[in-house]
Amino acid sequence: QSELVESGGGLVQPGESLRLSCSLRGPPLGSYDIGWFRQAPGKAREGVACVARNNVQEYIDSVNGRFAASRDDASNEAYLQMDHLKPEDTGIYYCGLASFWMGACGVKPTPQWDLFTSWGQGTQVTVST
Repeated sequence: QSELVESGGGLVQPGESLRLSCSLRGPPLGSYDIGWFRQAPGKAREGVACVARNNVQEYIDSVNGRFAASRDDASNEAYLQMDHLKPEDTGIYYCGLASFWMGACGVKPTPQWDLFTSWGQGTQVTVST
């Protein structure tokens, strides 16, 4: 059984930064592509970034250039560095896993967000003055 634990969220002002962590307890992280998702109040969960097993990263347009996804397979952890945060980045952030052979990240023209599963409990990010 695998368990994902997200952490690092908080309340920040616009323009500030946060670094989210995603810890996998169980199987080795190296077997998976990692996706980062967020859910704003009243909205559906959306994929924002992913990092493939070969370290290829993809981002949605609204976060490209501001967010950076990374992974440390030796520690079984993944990270999402979020800079220049905006109020519209507010939401609960989750990480998800997709077995690398499914090609969810870095293979097809766009990330296959629906292939990511195994969510953690999420971490709240609030960007507000």
